Amino acid sequence: MSQKTGRKQLTVAKKTPQIWAVVITYHPDWLTHELVQALCKQVGTCVVVDNGSNAQECAALHATADNCGAHVLELHENMGIAYAQNIGIEMALRAGATHVLLSDQDSLPEPDMVAKLCEAMDDTGAIAVGPYIRDENDGGDELVYMDRTWGPRRATPAELTKRYVEPAFLLASGCLIDARCFETVGTMKSEYFIDHVDLEWCLRARAAGGKLAVTTATTLAHSLGDRTATVPFRAQPVHVHSPIRNYYLTRNTILLCKSGLLNKHWIAGYMLWLIKYVGFNLVCAPQRRKRAVFIGRGLIHGVFNRTGKY
Repeated sequence: MSQKTGRKQLTVAKKTPQIWAVVITYHPDWLTHELVQALCKQVGTCVVVDNGSNAQECAALHATADNCGAHVLELHENMGIAYAQNIGIEMALRAGATHVLLSDQDSLPEPDMVAKLCEAMDDTGAIAVGPYIRDENDGGDELVYMDRTWGPRRATPAELTKRYVEPAFLLASGCLIDARCFETVGTMKSEYFIDHVDLEWCLRARAAGGKLAVTTATTLAHSLGDRTATVPFRAQPVHVHSPIRNYYLTRNTILLCKSGLLNKHWIAGYMLWLIKYVGFNLVCAPQRRKRAVFIGRGLIHGVFNRTGKY
């Protein structure tokens, strides 16, 4: 049973877009500066929303922005990726943007990525499109997730031979969104703070009749998690996150299952995933005692609907 809906699809018109790129930063490194420079060459406006980096890091961001014509907005504290994305999205909408391109700080687009995304949007009629994302961590793999019975699963090699595929959801980084759909779908769920933010938004978009697409004509190098690890009897690598991310992933998985956006098969699939996720982090990952505390609080807060920053 998939997450398809029978509602009329939202579609996009073919016209020259005014694209705003929204880059979210938090203690950025050198790659972020390359990212901003690369995006400035491909979009009309690039805004960097910083989530509480230190003064030296922000000064470096301003210097890069000045050199390539980008804008930097400092939030002065970590408000969460969803809140920061919404700040950038709202700036873009007020300025009359036709499309918004979201990006994490640890991604690096190809020189023609935005053009390929626009082409994909025209060809497929999707309200949001993304590139073919590959995890740059050691042992990482493709990050294109398809709609399966028990939840999103990675695309098969055969599926990725097609120019366009319709995914279960899009990762936020490299995601080009038609600005008009925000009126129907809404913006990002800031209560989640981080983790499952892109998934939750995409599920809302699909519930509203919107179509998603991935183009394999352009790739995006991206890092998911802090590192990867191999687990016996599992072909795909496991992404290892910091202990605080254990809290958000645990809590937000429960919140997502209670949101009404998932069918019963997906709920069962995510509950099974959560059991395995907790087991891996309590048995195989470092800092197990610290992780146990964060996971325990994530479970409690998810059950009792506590949201926002930890």
